[in-house]
Amino acid sequence: MGFGVLRVLNEDRLAPGAGFAPCRRANMEVFTYVLSGALAHRDSSGAERVIRAGDLLWLGTGHGMQYHHFNASDAEPLHILQAWLQPDRVNAEPASGIRKAAPGHGWELLASPDGEDDSIAIRQDARLCHLRVAPGAAEVRSLEPSRRYWLHVATGAAIVNGRDLFAGDALGFTGESGRLELAGAGATPAGLLWFDLPA
Repeated sequence: MGFGVLRVLNEDRLAPGAGFAPCRRANMEVFTYVLSGALAHRDSSGAERVIRAGDLLWLGTGHGMQYHHFNASDAEPLHILQAWLQPDRVNAEPASGIRKAAPGHGWELLASPDGEDDSIAIRQDARLCHLRVAPGAAEVRSLEPSRRYWLHVATGAAIVNGRDLFAGDALGFTGESGRLELAGAGATPAGLLWFDLPA
């Protein structure tokens, strides 16, 4: 909790039919990434949605939004990651959006300030990416000392600059430069979330 504008990153598992009590939030960018199962969402705008595995739900709570999250299934468990980012403005109009999962491997931009590459346009100088990397395959990311970065292993296992990481592990980078090599490890592809944040 509290890595620059990244305030919270929670992992939650909900039994079939279970859910969170309705809550109200203001002035926070709330991201819910579904790892498995299906998330049912309702909010004060009247929106009702089901978000499936690999999809990202964004809530720009602005001056205030009430919402309710629960497992959409009576038979299957739900596994999610939820991140909160502080916005770059306060008391904006509440808004929301969904970024559907893209098939294949490599980097996928989920959210950005300007909505590039069909990502969700958010209210912060931040980018959220998903990397799906196969066992034995590798990807490279450059670090700029003027930015902060948070790398979270969502699923599977990875080797990051020679360090073994497993689902639930994370690394934070502040004031660092150079190349970061991310390789898949284990028997199944790894799913990594990459937060590119202002310093």
